[in-house]
Amino acid sequence: MSANLDLIRPTYEGTLAETRSNLRAALAADVEWTEAAGFPYAGTYAGPEAVFDGVFRRLAEEWIGYRADVHTYLADGDRVAAFGVYSGTYKATGKAMTASFAHLYEIREGRIVRMTQVVDSAIVNQALAA
Repeated sequence: MSANLDLIRPTYEGTLAETRSNLRAALAADVEWTEAAGFPYAGTYAGPEAVFDGVFRRLAEEWIGYRADVHTYLADGDRVAAFGVYSGTYKATGKAMTASFAHLYEIREGRIVRMTQVVDSAIVNQALAA
């Protein structure tokens, strides 16, 4: 197994507290984290605090049981891809969803410097619609 894959896998696998802690530790100080256009948190976040405030804090506040379950990892040099399924229930509407995603990570010197999300945002947005 590659060191880069070993860096990414624990950011998905484990308890919520473990995965968040592992992700925070894996992010470079200048990380660029891009959520897909059409996704509720779309945009590029610069730096770990912006990532956690703009994405993960909101997921925790706005969703019940939000999860990102990976079924496949692919590692190629300084890139790791994670493919899986998001699931959760949007608090404001009570609607549940499951949506496929892909995350592409770029790693330098043992830290995540870039993440790009691809997601079926239409399914996610259906859960947000009243």
